[in-house]
Amino acid sequence: MRATLHAPVLDVGDRFPPRELPSLASGAVRIPDARRLVHLQLRRFAGCPICSLHLRSFTLRHDELLAAGVREVAVFHSSREELEKVHTDLPFAVVPDPDKHLYAELGVGTSPRAMLDPRAWMAAARAAGAWASKDPTAGMSDGSFGLPGDFLIAPDGTILALKRGVHADDQWSVDELLAAVRATGGR
Repeated sequence: MRATLHAPVLDVGDRFPPRELPSLASGAVRIPDARRLVHLQLRRFAGCPICSLHLRSFTLRHDELLAAGVREVAVFHSSREELEKVHTDLPFAVVPDPDKHLYAELGVGTSPRAMLDPRAWMAAARAAGAWASKDPTAGMSDGSFGLPGDFLIAPDGTILALKRGVHADDQWSVDELLAAVRATGGR
């Protein structure tokens, strides 16, 4: 079975069109941010245990990310109601995108390999063992074959670096993000 990916509209070097996105707790979040880099994380469904464990690592190191001049924004292809079941305690903006508009615009799609890849199984086992999600089924009907994506956006909107995942656990770690910040000169 073939992966269903949208043709990337935006890539490294392209400008991310300015916009405000509705977030759970902090009102609207503006991207790009005129003063900081934005790490725009496109995650899977709201209760995804792999995503929850991943976001926990970003929460634990949030001060370090702020010190590096990075603003975190996590987007899920779930509704606001589903996200409120599990992600109201994150120290950064959480954005619902149930119609997957950003996913399409940024070329982050779906694939049966999202959970069929053995690397995803190991991550799922770690997440289940850590009880990573408050409600692992929240938003699952929004699609469990979603793939992750990471985008580093400069204050002028330039996409400095990106990663489009090929399985459910194929996303930047905090260390990989900080390395991307250093490699791009942290503009």
